[in-house]
Amino acid sequence: MLCDCKEFQIDSLGECRIDTPIKNARFAEEDDHVLYYYRPKDLKPYFDANLPPPCFELAGPRRKIYFDPSKLKCGIVTCGGLCPGINDVIQAIVMELYYHYGVRSIFGFRYGFEGLSPKYRHAPMELTPDVVTDIYLQGGTILGSSRGKQDVGEMVDTLERMHIGLFFAIGGDGTLRGAHAMCEEIRKRHLKIAVVGIPKTIDNDISYVQNSFGFVTAISEARTAIYTAHIEALGARNGIGLVKLMGRESGFIAAYATLANADVNICLVPEVPFTLEGLMSEIEERLERRGHMVIVAAEGAGQEFFQTSGETDPSGNPRLGDIGLFLKDRINAHFRNIDKDITLKYIDPSYTIRSVRANPYDSYFCLTLGHQAAHAGLAGRTDMLVGYWNGQFTHVPISLSVSARKRIDPNGRLWNEVLASTGQVDLF
Repeated sequence: MLCDCKEFQIDSLGECRIDTPIKNARFAEEDDHVLYYYRPKDLKPYFDANLPPPCFELAGPRRKIYFDPSKLKCGIVTCGGLCPGINDVIQAIVMELYYHYGVRSIFGFRYGFEGLSPKYRHAPMELTPDVVTDIYLQGGTILGSSRGKQDVGEMVDTLERMHIGLFFAIGGDGTLRGAHAMCEEIRKRHLKIAVVGIPKTIDNDISYVQNSFGFVTAISEARTAIYTAHIEALGARNGIGLVKLMGRESGFIAAYATLANADVNICLVPEVPFTLEGLMSEIEERLERRGHMVIVAAEGAGQEFFQTSGETDPSGNPRLGDIGLFLKDRINAHFRNIDKDITLKYIDPSYTIRSVRANPYDSYFCLTLGHQAAHAGLAGRTDMLVGYWNGQFTHVPISLSVSARKRIDPNGRLWNEVLASTGQVDLF
């Protein structure tokens, strides 16, 4: 079935009539696009049907902008769990707005969407270059964060009351859904407020976005935990190092961390089911052959072993069973039952990874995301996020990005490379 090109169209507040104050930039033209498909065999059906292939709008500064920067007020919010690079994005947005566009009123709303709700009484933080100049050197977010839904009408009331014309939402799937709901309320009220998202997901699970910020840093930091697990396993007879990494529904961190560390012997991800019998058999065989091993498990792997409680976290996500502690207990019990001594060391570095500062690549990536978000917002683009596709920064409708969770294809190249690297067999 061919993609509907209309799903890729970006909403705009209106015609851009103001000359941009930016000089000597590489401007994006209105007909600049990035192909969604880039393999000839995927494009051929569109050519055969004489239909335009689906394309993303190219990100970048425009020659004409919608807002008058001298009169514009902007707001920024950060929501959800911590992730390396949030402060980098905040800094990039503020610096771009202030120095390149001349915007002088920029506010940060504290503790996520709570900052837009009057009942919490979180005073907005005025953001200036002096305030954000060094924040990229620290992890977390200077604005604070929170999970959970807030009243959409109240949030839009706050933007309207403060005369905010451009609002930036930095967050994951739940944040983007909230931003989309705000856009719908804004349309109902016929307001001229632009909402631009910057996808923040350490799991790299936002659809139609190849890379999200913090992901590369997470893989790099996971290497330390995996190396530690390997050394612990080597240092004991029948040693097992078990590492739990982030990845609720998508196992990209576990998969890429496995590929970056040749010491991993088994990788478990949510997309590929396994049985305890298959897993224990593989562990036994590995210990018999080599005397030590390392297992990496994404937090969402093996959820079929837990009874569903129906409980959710403040973001509306189902509460997961702890696969790390579950496997630790089951592996130890299994080898006790067969009267074989093992030494298992369990490592969960999740919060250590989430709280670190971004590495150099992610810092660059965050800088560019922040700049592109500012360009999109000044040009009146709304209900969209800044993405990255085929080496280019793009504009993606929020509705498209939250239409499905990006996940590993068990029959795709990435998982095939994981299997080749670990040598693991089908564990089902």
